[in-house]
Amino acid sequence: MVKPIMLILGAIPILAAIFIVVPQLTRPEIPSAAVNSEDVMTIQYTKEHLQKISFGLTQSIGADTAEVLTIQSDGSTVYSLTKNGYSNPDIKYQMSKDEFAQLESMIKETGFIGIPNTVYQVKPDAQSYEKYGLQVTLNGKTVNLQWADQNASQEFIPPIITQVQSNLDSIITEIIK
Repeated sequence: MVKPIMLILGAIPILAAIFIVVPQLTRPEIPSAAVNSEDVMTIQYTKEHLQKISFGLTQSIGADTAEVLTIQSDGSTVYSLTKNGYSNPDIKYQMSKDEFAQLESMIKETGFIGIPNTVYQVKPDAQSYEKYGLQVTLNGKTVNLQWADQNASQEFIPPIITQVQSNLDSIITEIIK
């Protein structure tokens, strides 16, 4: 028969693990512990909807729409949209400090800035797809990435890139609503 003291001693590590894991599961956002007010970060995110156009023997790729989102260290944001060759007026937006801190900590905490400059190739048979570009400059170090939708890409797009893309797309959605 197991003595009660053995049950109590065995339960202590289990309770400690529960107290550590549960807060992490209920708070999925990235902590802002890495945010430093002296950091200088700029982000330029481009999103283009490209379509392959055939002219008989030749083919060309053209953009139906092009969106550019530029974010400065103070949270000031400019959104530009070009649709069917016509530019819409720029939309200016001010991100809250918490919004910007979350984006900044995601980029710093995940090692995003350590990703080498990469262009992910598009499948030659892709007819219509979204193409993305991202330039992040943090304290003078710049990372340039270009990729297409996963279904149009020849290579696997790392999840950290798609996570940053998703956050930037949600900022665009907030700006244009």
